[in-house]
Amino acid sequence: MKSIIWIVLIGALLFAALRMLEHASLYLPTLTHEAHPGTYGISYEEIKLTTEDGLTLDAWFIDGNKPTSGIDDPPLPSMTRLLKNPIVLFFHGNGGNISHRIQKIRYFVEMGASVLIFDYRGYGKSEGRPNEKGTYQDARAAAAEALLRADGDSSRIFYYAESLGCAVALQTALDLPPQALVLDSAFTSTAEMGALVFPWLPSRLIVKNRYDNIFKIKNLGVPLLVLHSSGDDIIPFEMGRRLFEAAPEPKKFVETTGDHNGGFLDSPNWGPAIADFLKEKLP
Repeated sequence: MKSIIWIVLIGALLFAALRMLEHASLYLPTLTHEAHPGTYGISYEEIKLTTEDGLTLDAWFIDGNKPTSGIDDPPLPSMTRLLKNPIVLFFHGNGGNISHRIQKIRYFVEMGASVLIFDYRGYGKSEGRPNEKGTYQDARAAAAEALLRADGDSSRIFYYAESLGCAVALQTALDLPPQALVLDSAFTSTAEMGALVFPWLPSRLIVKNRYDNIFKIKNLGVPLLVLHSSGDDIIPFEMGRRLFEAAPEPKKFVETTGDHNGGFLDSPNWGPAIADFLKEKLP
């Protein structure tokens, strides 16, 4: 009898340890802001969002109609200038916080787009602790704010997402469809990523926060742009291709260059591809 108790206890401890490993590997928040858009001469508004479960999230709204001070460090490539002002709802990845995405924000401002970027629960100044269900709740609060900023016109709203944010944006696009969706460096599912990173663990069986993009994307009902670098050092290029192939039309795939986190700065077609897509899909 005692041996059975010990086996159960060891099993419970092992399961708890695996849960902690999953959470620590999936969510890598940073609490401190390293900079703000004003650092690069971009006017911005700091706002607070309230989730349906009562948490307060930190967010920035950058009005693309307001001029910048012209700081150009590093220089941006030549891109299509949008004649209409869409709102890009920005879903960032699993590391850092919104302050680590200012270089990307500069691209959208240069295109002539406004940007609403928010921190998931537990990231930056946002309350709470991240999990799959919670990130979806966070995104719905942000999407509601974007719609408010667009005066209720969803045709002005585009979702841009990177890495883990692709899973959050995809679910949000199913719940609250935007005009179009941009997925940058997306994975198929966290179960497949877990099997890739921890091949000695039964990841497909034990992963709790599954973010099953490959299953969900077949139900997408808005135009899709998929960006992925063949040099991505974290999420395999083949995952991006598989996700694209599983998606319904209309869709477009653009191969970029560089590594997972900073490759957009070295990929000359990254910004122009997004600008051209937004221009094409603006009503």
